[in-house]
Amino acid sequence: MELIDKIQKLKKERRAVILVHNYQIPEVQDIADFVGDSLELSIKASQTDAEVIVFCGVHFMAETAKILSPLKTVLLPDKNSGCPMADMISAEELRALKAKHPGAKVMCYVNTSAEVKAECDLCCTSANAVRMAQEVLKDAEEIIFVPDKYLAAFVANKTGREFITWPGFCPTHAKILPEHVEAARARHPGAVVMVHPECRPEVAAIADMVISTGGMSRYAKETPAREIIVGTEPGIIHRLKKENPDKIFHPISDEVICPNMKRTTLEKVLWSLEDMQHVIEVPEPIAERARRAIETMLKVGR
Repeated sequence: MELIDKIQKLKKERRAVILVHNYQIPEVQDIADFVGDSLELSIKASQTDAEVIVFCGVHFMAETAKILSPLKTVLLPDKNSGCPMADMISAEELRALKAKHPGAKVMCYVNTSAEVKAECDLCCTSANAVRMAQEVLKDAEEIIFVPDKYLAAFVANKTGREFITWPGFCPTHAKILPEHVEAARARHPGAVVMVHPECRPEVAAIADMVISTGGMSRYAKETPAREIIVGTEPGIIHRLKKENPDKIFHPISDEVICPNMKRTTLEKVLWSLEDMQHVIEVPEPIAERARRAIETMLKVGR
């Protein structure tokens, strides 16, 4: 295909690496150097000798890539690809919350802006949030956990810890309701149900597995189950099918689409490489503080 050939040619000329999040459209996933979750992709890009990172995802992900690769040029093919959850809290709002709890340690989900990360002691992912609360923050008397109230509830349930939370959430995962789980089970009896920790607690409570997107990929390979109901954005099913052609994957609901994750197209990737747009910048004072929160997490493990 001429479009793909042009992208590959420009990628070589620009010494670029193409990162694609699990929720992107299939044809964009198929041109990726790496497909995965946001932090995993940023780490992989930082370990390459690429000069340019094309991040097919949303804004906070491209920011994280820039924080971890400050000398590389980071491009976001669609400048309007944002994350509603990340936008639900600002650095100013977090500073106000910290002022009310001056002794608290602050843990933020990776799904936050660079400015918010810069206000935190520790970053976490949906895969390691439980471990961060148990290990890094084990001696903290108070923990502020932003922005996802549902991930906070999941971690609280697993650890017995109480958190000072923020009323943020992922609008896409919040669409998944217990009746969707029940209906999917009725349609596909015997199938295993795996859902993301960003789901509502009442959904997590009735799922067979509550795991991150990276965890879903690993679980799909390891489980003897032949059919799996996927309780997250269905973009990941393309990857799951490619990695497990002998298994059957069902979206939990047709309503669980993230519009921002579907904004990136092959044409936009090409234009991004042609015009070197849209460049993501993070001011170094902010990047330095945000990097500290991420590196504190990485010292313990992903």
